[in-house]
Amino acid sequence: MASQEMRLERDSMGELEVPANAYYGGNTRRAELNFPISKLRLGRSFIKAIGQIKQSAAVVNLDLDAIDDEIGQAIIASAQRVIDGEFDTQFVVDVFQTGSGTSTNMNANEVISNVAIEAMNGELGSRNPVHPNDHVNKGQSSNDVFPTTIHLAAAGAIKNNLLPALKELEDALRAKSEEFWGIVKTGRTHLQDATPIRLGQEFLGYAGQLEFAGKRAEKALAELSVLALGGTAVGTGIGMHPEFAKRVIDRLRDLTGLDLSETTNHFQAQSTLDAAVSASGELKSIAVGMLKIANDFRWLGSGPRAGIGEIALPKVQPGSSIMPGKVNPVIAESVTMVSAQVIGNDTTIAIAGQSGNFELNVMMPVAAHNLLESIDLLAASATNFARQCVNGLVATNKGPEVVMQGLAICTALAPIIGYDAAAGIAHTASETGETVMQVALRETDMTQEQLDEVLEPLSMTEPST
Repeated sequence: MASQEMRLERDSMGELEVPANAYYGGNTRRAELNFPISKLRLGRSFIKAIGQIKQSAAVVNLDLDAIDDEIGQAIIASAQRVIDGEFDTQFVVDVFQTGSGTSTNMNANEVISNVAIEAMNGELGSRNPVHPNDHVNKGQSSNDVFPTTIHLAAAGAIKNNLLPALKELEDALRAKSEEFWGIVKTGRTHLQDATPIRLGQEFLGYAGQLEFAGKRAEKALAELSVLALGGTAVGTGIGMHPEFAKRVIDRLRDLTGLDLSETTNHFQAQSTLDAAVSASGELKSIAVGMLKIANDFRWLGSGPRAGIGEIALPKVQPGSSIMPGKVNPVIAESVTMVSAQVIGNDTTIAIAGQSGNFELNVMMPVAAHNLLESIDLLAASATNFARQCVNGLVATNKGPEVVMQGLAICTALAPIIGYDAAAGIAHTASETGETVMQVALRETDMTQEQLDEVLEPLSMTEPST
């Protein structure tokens, strides 16, 4: 196998070989060699966001006469190609890297610089005529760019992906609630029989969980829409034009449609990950809610003959390599695994959030990776759950068939004959295998007509006077 052709670059630490055709440069190459930790890389949403920041910075620097017009236009065009995903493979730095994300910021600076250099007929790696630090990174520091990119990428993913996915799942559950409203079944508490409930009421509860999941996502979006850009190295804004940050954020707002604003306190904005920790907590709550729904579906659809079997989930694939005809609740199971991953990601983000000292958090890359992964997983899972499972599930007749066999329907007798007498009827029915109706006919003075009215299942699904 032929050895890879290399070029020689020089940076502030000396000379270093870089793959000849690479659009990244020496700083990125050092990080690539220093962190051979995993195959995890910051993904598409992060690269797009940092490209948008670099492009907006170039536009503002041009307006402020801080960079040459030809260089500025070349950076704007190159950043657009990064935004569009043309150079994603050139973002080679591992997630587990320098805690400030400096290596990834320089990766972006070098790629945009070299793409611009190539367009201007220059030599890759020459830093001429477009310098990664002096031009692409002008007015910026990794210490404010990286947390800004986290917020921008996460806010965009929540608005454009997660919120629509949660709404689609909510709508699917609400539609099933309406479809199942007339179906009465036995409720369950502690996994034991309870008073009757409409199947539609159960699904109304699930729809409500998704409604509040959307509100939690909106809360996270609002907090993530406040950006750290403008603090540069330690929050003081050293090396930056006084109008730079505001103008860049104004352009980002127009570019993304997000309600972005500059932080009112740069010292907290880049020394902490508090907003990311808070957002992750909201995502964890959403994941816990989806886990509950998915597990309920697995129980309600269990069987089909030896389980509860009150709903039939769509049959999407064979369930066993040895048992012919077996079909498993695989879509619901995928939701439970996504939920577990998001809950685990939240723990990582919480640890990252407390891992800053003084003016800088030093676990930003792993927090970025986990936060964006959680958003992407929840969005994809919610959409898939709605389309592959909820939309196609149907109610069976098992729920209605066993309502009158339930013991908890004696609750309706308690206001008439007293709690102790009603409990006695339930106990007798449990021992003899009779229904509550049969025992009540024998042990009370109530007529069949009276019992039919009192023990009518539908009447037990609403408050009564």
